Amino acid sequence: MTVAFIGAGNMGGALVERLCEAHWPVTVCDIDPLRQQQALAAGASLADSPLSAVAQLGPAGVLVIVVVDAAQCREVLWGEQGAAAGLRAGQAVLLCPTIAPEDTVAIAERLASQAVDCIDAPMSGGPQRARDGRMSLMVAAPGAVLERHAALLSALSLQVMRVSERVGDGARTKLVNNLLAGINLVGAAEVLALAERMGLDLHTTLEVIEHSSGQSWIGSDRMRRAIDGDLAPRAHVTLLEKDTRLALAAARSVGFEGPLGASAAGVFKAASEAGMADLDDAALLSFLRRHSPRP
Repeated sequence: MTVAFIGAGNMGGALVERLCEAHWPVTVCDIDPLRQQQALAAGASLADSPLSAVAQLGPAGVLVIVVVDAAQCREVLWGEQGAAAGLRAGQAVLLCPTIAPEDTVAIAERLASQAVDCIDAPMSGGPQRARDGRMSLMVAAPGAVLERHAALLSALSLQVMRVSERVGDGARTKLVNNLLAGINLVGAAEVLALAERMGLDLHTTLEVIEHSSGQSWIGSDRMRRAIDGDLAPRAHVTLLEKDTRLALAAARSVGFEGPLGASAAGVFKAASEAGMADLDDAALLSFLRRHSPRP
């Protein structure tokens, strides 16, 4: 089975490396020259457009889309030199970005008109976990489709979560997860900014939290980097800004309004507008340090 990737950034690139190491034939299309060189170094071949990338796929090949949002998904599929023009019946698209469920469903329906399967497959866990096979891969598609591509899914992750057979449920699950991740991250940054104001040592405070009831994976991961001043982007502030906004829209669509989600989304939006959009989301600690007034 052959695989083509559109997008080889932090997450996509980690998956490309993982598959190449396992001797899967992989073709990569990415507009960033650095990502292209990294893909070549990993053992992948390069394509200069989504259309030429899928030309390398065999009859049961899979196109893996790892871009940022729904607009980019539509562009790589149906834009100029889009992949859909080259996809054939029996092939499949693995749709990995965090997007609105209705966008996932619309893309899947459009692909189905070509007899191309779509696996709703958002992922979570960060680049290192993706590289090690420890990320969560939340998949939703008919059972027969998932069985046909079980080998690839298992190669991508040791944590394949079969959500349901309804395309769109992977996207719904990812939004629920990321809303909680956003709430947890804002909470972790807030309490560490408070601990610092109280004169506590942040390394010690975080270690206590990690062994107590306030622990969260995203809080530990991001705040350890923040305390050390490491804001090199792994996950930009704009990503959880987008994801929390989409989660709130999904909540409104079913008539639900909770007390915390909107507050967390507001913090990501404010941090982005304050010039932190392209920083790692660990920068929330710096944001709350600066925007919490002193008495």
